[in-house]
Amino acid sequence: MLKTAIEAAIGAGRILVERYPEGRDITKKGFRDIVTDADIAAESFILGLINRRFPDHAILSEEAGGSDIGSGFSWVLDPLDGTTNYAHHHPVFAVSIGVLEHGNPLVGVIHDPLRDQTFVAQRGAGARLNDVPIHVSGVAELKNALLGVDWGHENEVRDRMLDYLHRLLPRCGTVRASGSAALALAYVAAGWTDAYFQPGLKPWDSAAGSLLVKEAGGECTTMKGEPYRVQLPECLATNGLIHDEFLKVLNGEV
Repeated sequence: MLKTAIEAAIGAGRILVERYPEGRDITKKGFRDIVTDADIAAESFILGLINRRFPDHAILSEEAGGSDIGSGFSWVLDPLDGTTNYAHHHPVFAVSIGVLEHGNPLVGVIHDPLRDQTFVAQRGAGARLNDVPIHVSGVAELKNALLGVDWGHENEVRDRMLDYLHRLLPRCGTVRASGSAALALAYVAAGWTDAYFQPGLKPWDSAAGSLLVKEAGGECTTMKGEPYRVQLPECLATNGLIHDEFLKVLNGEV
């Protein structure tokens, strides 16, 4: 499954790069939510590969929908995470593929095709970037931390983010918004940022990235500190060292 996930992510990434210079065929799915012809083409490639090799496995994909996460093996994928960036030719986007076993992440692959960076994790086997082991950062205090965020589509999510940032900004180092939850989680795993949080994620946003963070030595919970599951919208992913302090600030305890 790991081999197939890597092959699917890299193949889909190749499609995205080939189409990247072109004009986009854009369709609105909802409020601040779009899909492009490139999303569909990349997704078709991934679905074809998985269905040929694992016809009995469930698949949940952002564009095609699919089965709910349940027992057995489930593939959870986003063929183009960062669609708005892609549509604007802003060079931050990725392919994200996670495999769940009984609802728990087993394999995670996030591929950034423009930078030729492939982040890979397998439960119990650590996390790697282009076959080199990666680990979360050693930053131990929130005041020195570089935090990743994303705004989400809905105003309710953005309002919550503003409340959280109002508490965090006086106490943290600085904040970056990438527009790709998958890459933001991969960057925590690689130690390039110290934390990432979002109250409105979908399973395809975090199925691969949450496993990367954990296998790289980090920690993932909800905003209340409860164990994180990919079916939950709230996610706080950190290097582990600043996690407790981060939670206290988020919840107004300091």
